[in-house]
Amino acid sequence: MKKPLSQTWDLDVFFPGGSRSKEFAAFLQRLEKDIEHLQKQIKQMEVPQSTQATGDLVQTVYLADEIQGRLKEAIAFTECLTAQNVKDEQAKLLYAQVVQLHSAYESALIELDKLILQIPQAVWNEFLATKPISSVSFPLNERREQAMEKLPPEQEVLANDLAVDGYHAWHDLYNKVVGRVTIPVEKDGKVQELSAGQAWNLFSHEDRSVRASVFAKWEEKWGKEAEFCAHALNHLGGFRLQLYRHRGWNSVLKEPLKINRMSEQTLQTMWEVIDRNKDLLAAYLHRKAKLLGLEKLSWYDISAPVGEVSKKISYDEAADIIVEQFERFSPKMARFAEKAFEERWIEAEDRPNKGPGGFCTPFGVSRQSRIFMTYSGTPDNVSTLAHELGHAYHQYVMDDLPQLVQNYAMNVAETASTFAEMLVADAAVKNAANEQERVVLLEEKAQSCTAFLMNIHARFLFETEFYEKRKKGLLSVEELNELMVSAQKRAYREALGGYDPYFWASKLHFYITEVPFYNFPYTFGYLFSYGVYARALEEGRAFEEKYIHLLRDTGRMTVEELAQKHLGVHLTRPDFWESAVHLALADVKEFLRLTE
Repeated sequence: MKKPLSQTWDLDVFFPGGSRSKEFAAFLQRLEKDIEHLQKQIKQMEVPQSTQATGDLVQTVYLADEIQGRLKEAIAFTECLTAQNVKDEQAKLLYAQVVQLHSAYESALIELDKLILQIPQAVWNEFLATKPISSVSFPLNERREQAMEKLPPEQEVLANDLAVDGYHAWHDLYNKVVGRVTIPVEKDGKVQELSAGQAWNLFSHEDRSVRASVFAKWEEKWGKEAEFCAHALNHLGGFRLQLYRHRGWNSVLKEPLKINRMSEQTLQTMWEVIDRNKDLLAAYLHRKAKLLGLEKLSWYDISAPVGEVSKKISYDEAADIIVEQFERFSPKMARFAEKAFEERWIEAEDRPNKGPGGFCTPFGVSRQSRIFMTYSGTPDNVSTLAHELGHAYHQYVMDDLPQLVQNYAMNVAETASTFAEMLVADAAVKNAANEQERVVLLEEKAQSCTAFLMNIHARFLFETEFYEKRKKGLLSVEELNELMVSAQKRAYREALGGYDPYFWASKLHFYITEVPFYNFPYTFGYLFSYGVYARALEEGRAFEEKYIHLLRDTGRMTVEELAQKHLGVHLTRPDFWESAVHLALADVKEFLRLTE
């Protein structure tokens, strides 16, 4: 790879000019016209009564597939624009425009649902088996089955249209709030206004007084915005509950489980196994507190380092580490990572006005992805970079498939990313310069395990309880704070001395309208990837092609079918989850052994 690597991404390769791009404006105009054409085409179609009469339907499916790719391109571009500069008002307007186009596309597909619901079952079965359609039969049949459980299509179209300025608008309001949140932090005698993302990185600062000070300011700022956040959360939650009631759905988990193509039995089994195995994590939290000279950790101590790794890792060094570790398992994955670094797929620069967190977003037409994060040289940053490259690789191996079978769910999306992260993190532990560095790196892996098995569990418990209480009315800021702390105490086995009552306000995931319960899929992906990782360790490079086949199947079967086909395991039984949790806890055990 040519050094030094750029730490800013290239968006001009898609549409030059950023949020003022004339090419992007023209792209959106064409997209709008084609969505209108799709809507008309569907409305003019007659219900086929034989396989011979399905020609128009085949053409409509092709058009819908092609439009989906262009929508992905538009969504990705506007996501990147808003993330790279939260002050870019034009980018926010473009994002809102794309949301409307996406809604129009979804409304067209709901009209298509109306048509396919009327096709006789025998004709439908034959249609799915025909050569051009068989490659997308799974998502088409999934649409038909889900449509049977929803409102009549006309009402679903109405709900979808109203959601743009109702349901989704609450998410937009929340983004506005996040954009204006800055945290004042003193550095070298000067007060700097940091973005939420920059401030969040300071929770892993070695100086507890810095962490405590940032946390106090963090809570103060989110406390001031809490009324807005509570309005947004209450109303998007209320919208969901009303829609579910009209559909006749009793469980708030029905939609997220359908989206993630998993059964409630699988979810329940996973959480039950995790709950039975939390003692070791509680012991780790107590041990960490002892190492830091504390009676108990506070919320802002969870990410604190227990020592120093020998040096900061430069961005170029991080790239070399990642490529080297990918190479050990999969040369194809390593070549892909080099391509992403060299072609500027990654926005990693540490600067003001960037959005918080990290993500990877796919460009459906260009067959590229873009990765967003803020890199500051910590081992955790290296893990995040590997994690997001795992997402990008997942998309890369699916790029030649029809768009309709590229819609893999979030739970399996987290599998590829976590798998990539594991490759890099395990190698770092093995190559540690000394035992102290090994302890530090093991502790970071234990932190990660705690995040997936405790932090995510707290979010799940909070959201479950929130919907139960929301059925009876609006919740105040104080009630939301109480729910949050209660969920954190339960998930962390009361192992902490202080919690984060405003976590519900500062965590974007609660406000994402496309996917309710944006939490448990992370834990599923983390543990499922341990099953995949165990297989990779057994088989070495021989597993490379099998891994690619598994990833390519993620958009065309349920997770239970995926696990059965590629790993030979049953996800509804505790055995798989027990073995995955024990694998995940191995690093925690080793950390406890070395720090006795």
